[in-house]
Amino acid sequence: MEQRAAFLSASYGTRAERFRLSSESLAAAPSWAARTWAIVTAWNPAGQQQPETDNLRAGRELLALIASRLHFLGVNGEGEWAEPSVILPGLTLRQAAELGRRFAQAAVLFGVGKRVALVWLEADCTRVERFWARLSDF
Repeated sequence: MEQRAAFLSASYGTRAERFRLSSESLAAAPSWAARTWAIVTAWNPAGQQQPETDNLRAGRELLALIASRLHFLGVNGEGEWAEPSVILPGLTLRQAAELGRRFAQAAVLFGVGKRVALVWLEADCTRVERFWARLSDF
């Protein structure tokens, strides 16, 4: 429950355009959220803080893996838990989950326009919670 609360209270997106997960459809989608998109990080597998050197190495591996795909650099969270991420337009939910699992993530975000799914990557299944993107001022 603590991890879920952290995901629900975090902001996501680029440094210039951030959103939070919301139960209400309030505003337009972020400008980069055309069609399908996903947000994935390689930092802090399973929500457990890792040494910065391990996170940097994993982040470089993720960037090398997606280098040929259209992507935007993003950030998940704030403060001590701010993690570099990538926003990948055109990914399917399955591709997003596979990429998150490759980096042992607890969850990834998958979106269609302003509709956002928090995709939990559990050991024996993939569980989806649906939300809306609510643009934030930062």
